[in-house]
Amino acid sequence: MISKFIAPAALATAMFATPALAAPEAYVLDSSHSQIVFSYDHLGYSTTYGMFSGFAGEIAFDAEDPAASSVTVSMPVTSMMTGWEARFEHFMSGDFFGADAEEMVTFTSTGIEVTGDNTALITGDLTLNGVTKSVVLDAVLNQAGNHPMAEKPWAGFDATTTLLRSDFNVGAFAPFVGDEVSVMISIEAMKAE
Repeated sequence: MISKFIAPAALATAMFATPALAAPEAYVLDSSHSQIVFSYDHLGYSTTYGMFSGFAGEIAFDAEDPAASSVTVSMPVTSMMTGWEARFEHFMSGDFFGADAEEMVTFTSTGIEVTGDNTALITGDLTLNGVTKSVVLDAVLNQAGNHPMAEKPWAGFDATTTLLRSDFNVGAFAPFVGDEVSVMISIEAMKAE
């Protein structure tokens, strides 16, 4: 249910700390190596996980001024993976998202604060379930350089954030089912052709 928040956030991470360039350059997500994993407490008995994968996004990366970079990401709510069909169907029901194939989760960065050689805080607007809220991703650049197989510029990032389901009107069964959702993002992005 919470995973909707995650995908947009993942892409935002790709904005900082690569080799210096003269102007922003376009990067696109490598959908085959980008995932958003979310987790929440289930009645105090277990931690339940879900994932988004295969999503797309665009990054305008300014290596000389990473704070001037930007990212946009979108994905269908129905691309959520829960590992159990009955849970997926419940999440898509009126208890939570009431989602159809057309409903999208989107993230658009609004600001980047570089906090270290390979770290940044990426702020952006996350739209989920018809609600838009500002979220902050704590992001790390894992590596940037020439991909050894693709032989083109590549970058990889991880990011984390915590969301409240109730902020996006999907807070059913809280507080028994945890309102807080932990989000872990790992993405790869390649220089656009």
